Amino acid sequence: MAKRERVMRMSVEQPLWRALSAYRVLTMLYAVGLFATAFEEFARPWIAVAYFAVLCGWTLATLPRVANAARCTRRFLAADLTIALTGILLTPVADAHERVQSGGPTLPSIWTAGAVLAFAIKGGWRWAALASGLVAVANLVERGSPARDTVHNVILVCIASVAIGYVVEVARASERTLARALEIEAATRERERLARDIHDSVLQVLAMVQRRGAVIGGEAAELGRMAGEQEVALRTLVSGGLVPVSRVSEDAAEGAVVRAVDEEEPEPGGPVDLRALLAPYAGALVSLAEPGAPVPLPPVAAREVAAAVGAALDNVRRHAGQDARAWILVEDEPDEVIVTVRDDGPGIPEGRLDQAEGEGRLGVALSIRGRLRDLGGSAELISVPGQGTEVELKVPKDVTSTRGKAEQR
Repeated sequence: MAKRERVMRMSVEQPLWRALSAYRVLTMLYAVGLFATAFEEFARPWIAVAYFAVLCGWTLATLPRVANAARCTRRFLAADLTIALTGILLTPVADAHERVQSGGPTLPSIWTAGAVLAFAIKGGWRWAALASGLVAVANLVERGSPARDTVHNVILVCIASVAIGYVVEVARASERTLARALEIEAATRERERLARDIHDSVLQVLAMVQRRGAVIGGEAAELGRMAGEQEVALRTLVSGGLVPVSRVSEDAAEGAVVRAVDEEEPEPGGPVDLRALLAPYAGALVSLAEPGAPVPLPPVAAREVAAAVGAALDNVRRHAGQDARAWILVEDEPDEVIVTVRDDGPGIPEGRLDQAEGEGRLGVALSIRGRLRDLGGSAELISVPGQGTEVELKVPKDVTSTRGKAEQR
């Protein structure tokens, strides 16, 4: 089956950068509007005009810089804050002294907060505290004394920027934790998939070689003994090892967590008739009861259900004996397909499945339950000592949407 790599970027920072870009443009227009309405009151309006020319050009030219964390470098942040501080310190030079003392706005006005917020989003609350501290000093120098409105504005900017910086740091930590959890989940699923394949092929062959070697004797017995040792070692490896199939990294350039996942590409063609895949299992000791009409399932789901049925029949032969009879019943319900495998063996003693799983024998856990779980279905095993064993497999017909809902949860 073809594989493809899907990259998911998860970041709470990106909306903040977009909001900051809009904030800078709007506050630039607001500052220019304030100046235009009070133009005649300025003592040296040409200084303010020159400053606003620089401010507007800088704001518009640097919009790509505040698009993400990668482009918002330390050098840019320093230059951005310098322009804000320069505007604050130029205010008493350009504006009338009376307006400054009466609490008139600085030249950049609330545009300054955008420069501080850029520090917060980029570097967290410590960078925000540094930037807001420099802005506080500049405002105190501009007014010449700690007036109430100046202190109020400074404290407001400081608290808001530090809070946003702290939230960004917490969000980054949460993203790393989520990315690690997704990595572990992907690795576990791939390990289970490989374990199922190994159980259905290699482990069964090794077990057969061991049994046949013991019966034949001689050199075959030694070969069987070696096959048995390899089977035990392989079971231990399969049940205990993790296969790293996903790669999670923190993209420092964009402040986002990136998860690369190997996914199955949808296969061409329409649904597959499950009856055709189950028909080869029928024989002298296995009876197959199926509907008269086709039982359509997506190709992947049909193959996995058939493989789970095969694993159940292997368990019948292995634990109930070569002469045990088995029955396969296929039920085509409106929303799901139910396949039941029943045998007339001695049944499974209570606690035996948990013991087998602990020993690395994962036939039921992975080859049967694992397959159905990955399809969004379920596998129930009912066994009464002396009355045989029944395995009921349920798989939804709409496998794609079911798996999507599971991922969303």
